[in-house]
Formats: sequence, structure tokens, C-alpha cells
Amino acid sequence: MSGEQLTVGVLGAGRVGTAVGRQAVRAGHTVKIATSRPAEENRLLTEVVVPGATAADPQDFADADLVIVAVPLNKYRSIDTSVLQGKVVVDAMNYWVGVDGFIAEFDGTRSTSEVVGEFLGDVRLVKTLNHIGYGELEVEAKPAGAEDRRALGVASDDAEAKALVSRFVDSLGFDVVDAGELAAGRAFENGSEIFTGRHTAAQMREVLERESARV
Repeated sequence: MSGEQLTVGVLGAGRVGTAVGRQAVRAGHTVKIATSRPAEENRLLTEVVVPGATAADPQDFADADLVIVAVPLNKYRSIDTSVLQGKVVVDAMNYWVGVDGFIAEFDGTRSTSEVVGEFLGDVRLVKTLNHIGYGELEVEAKPAGAEDRRALGVASDDAEAKALVSRFVDSLGFDVVDAGELAAGRAFENGSEIFTGRHTAAQMREVLERESARV
């Protein structure tokens, strides 16, 4: 795993956000957890559920190297985007019609991250961490070079942001496959072959090549 220590903001204290937070703490990163509630109201929850992390307000993400957005997708428009401007932001959200209800803007003509990115504004958006179960995130992590290490895809229009997030994902215990531009994140959205399966880096590249050939 990488020795690079980052300050990581996690927006959302559900199962995904807290699992990512715990794994990031294990990897040696500084982790701040924020929700729509004041930090003081989340302090005990954070101490119990993500030991080693700090309860924060979104405004405390000013010094974060990256911010992971892990709120229910139907609440993405409630995000205070002012705290994210200029930041490397990871979109770990998924569109679940059964949970989120029908949302007209997610009509399939664009990837969900492209829609979200348009709302978030001047952020350096990267799609990843959405296609692994929160439980799997902690139990399937392996050191770099380990046999049969699971891979996660990353997609972004910003090469530097993608590189930073790739190193972060590697530090969590997973190989990284560059899927290309942000629009390519469609290949690991809910219902896709990548989303529903477990893949090594080589296997994921094969899937992405097949998907690319269909376009």
C-alpha cells in the first residue's frame, strides 16, 4: 500500500461513507466525517463507528486533499457545493430507482457522474468506490502485488485528480484500472457487469475493452 498520507473528507456517514472512512484510517490517512448535521452531533457516532476519524463540518474540508461524496443520490442537490469548489471529489454514489425514486436527469443519456458534476460546479470529479459493497471494501483489501487482488475502476476528465485518487484507492487495498474520461464511469454503474461482479485488474480491462467496442 502507498505510504502517501492524505487528508480525506467523507461527506456522508452511511454504510459506504463509514466503511471508506475506516479503511482510509487503516491506511494511515487523516479522515474527517461530515453530514448535514453539525459536527458536535456526529462526534460520538464517528468515534464509535469510525475510530480514528474526526467528526467535522463540511467547511472543515478546506485542507482536504480529496473529498468522497457518499450520500444517497436522491440527496445530491442538498450538498453545499461551496465547500467543494476546486477540490478533488470522488463520486461514490449510485442511482437506485427502488431507493431514490425516478429522477428525470438520470435518464441514461449521460453517466450519473456527468449529471452530478454539472451540479457540483468547479470540482475535479472522479468516479470510483461505487462498485464494491461496503462490507467487501474492508474484507477484500490486499497489499499491492497480492495474488488475485481485486480491482476498482476510476474515471475522470482530470488526469491529475485521477492519479491522486488512484493512489488513494491503491492504499485502501485495491488495484486500479483507468477507465478513461468521466463518461466512461457508466461502465461501472449499477447494473453493469463490473458493478455486479468481482474483477482483477486484467479481468476489468477485458470488460472495459468489450464495452468500448460496443460503442
